Amino acid sequence: MNSKKSVIIFFLCCCSCASKVAVKENRSFIYLTGSSQFFLLPSGDIENPLDMAQRISASWQGRDYFLNAWVKADNAGMEITLLNELGATIGELSCRNGLVSFSSPVFPPSLKPEYIVADFQLCFYNTSALRQALEDCGLLLETSENSRRILQGKTVIIEIEKNQNTVRLINHLRGYAYTLEGNFK
Repeated sequence: MNSKKSVIIFFLCCCSCASKVAVKENRSFIYLTGSSQFFLLPSGDIENPLDMAQRISASWQGRDYFLNAWVKADNAGMEITLLNELGATIGELSCRNGLVSFSSPVFPPSLKPEYIVADFQLCFYNTSALRQALEDCGLLLETSENSRRILQGKTVIIEIEKNQNTVRLINHLRGYAYTLEGNFK
């Protein structure tokens, strides 16, 4: 399978595994579990602004996928440009004022970019805002110096490990994982 097709399949499976995305009061939400509506947070809740290249390696159903991204995220919003191995743009995601848009000549229209934004927020947004948003949808956030765990009751559904060069997210409930490589100091 060629890498472009592999990336498409990975994003379709990971980002659309829960099929409902809705907008309420100009704020999109996704389902972190079958019944937990996680409302996307305002841009101002980001921990530290990012303007950087990232290498993304992901796994789903025993397969590995690789792509690159340029990420710019700050108090004004988020812009992610997805790139193939040759540096050609294969998708552009934007999240501004609670509205998410995605365009791509490669990815199908069924891709739900709100799920990408939600995972990004779980990794890079401030703990107090995440904790409240997760509590509002019936989930718990546990944190330590370099990790975050999201629980439904006593069951860990998402784990995030962060250090200065990598961020690793494992979604146990949906069965995927990815590692972001960059300079996250």
